[in-house]
Amino acid sequence: MSAEAPNPLPNDGTIARADSQTSRTALRFVLLIGVLSFFADFTYEGSRSILGPFLALLGASGTVVGVVTGFGELLGYGLRLVSGRLADATRQYWPITIFGYVVQMASVPALALVDSWPAAAVLIILERVGKAIRNPPRDVMLSHATKEMGRGWGFGVHEALDQTGALVGPLVVAAILVLSSVNTGSGVTLLWQPSPLRAGAEAHADVVRDHGE
Repeated sequence: MSAEAPNPLPNDGTIARADSQTSRTALRFVLLIGVLSFFADFTYEGSRSILGPFLALLGASGTVVGVVTGFGELLGYGLRLVSGRLADATRQYWPITIFGYVVQMASVPALALVDSWPAAAVLIILERVGKAIRNPPRDVMLSHATKEMGRGWGFGVHEALDQTGALVGPLVVAAILVLSSVNTGSGVTLLWQPSPLRAGAEAHADVVRDHGE
């Protein structure tokens, strides 16, 4: 009697464990990107809440404030076409995303170092450019991760963290300005604080992404 050939196919239990592990890795990645987005929104929405008074403090007129912020928004959305096309062409989604976050991470706190409104205007526009660079490739990676855990749930978790940062940032800046009686220039300096946390989230999310591939 010949020996029974081993079954090369995995059983249902093995498949279920693999799917569960993949879902957990995807959730970790989404949460880490969400934390990264939380601190990003905390930083730049906190700065945007005091941009008008800050530019006025440096001698800018109301017209200048409107032109600078409007042009920044134009680039912030228009350049996403370039960033998205570049990400698809190179397949370098993560490096492009990190580069965009670094541009934001550097430009917002650097506002505390300028002493003229033209220099501040360059940094304000640069921050919007950073967001335009990182959003399309980041969303591509999120779409792949949420495929493993449910797209609605995954994008909902990320968006909740993102918008919470956008809410908390301006409130914290306003509270500190009121309670400590510092000026808007000093208030921008406070936005350095989330940067190391964002850098740590980027690094950890990179590890989780590589582990899940």
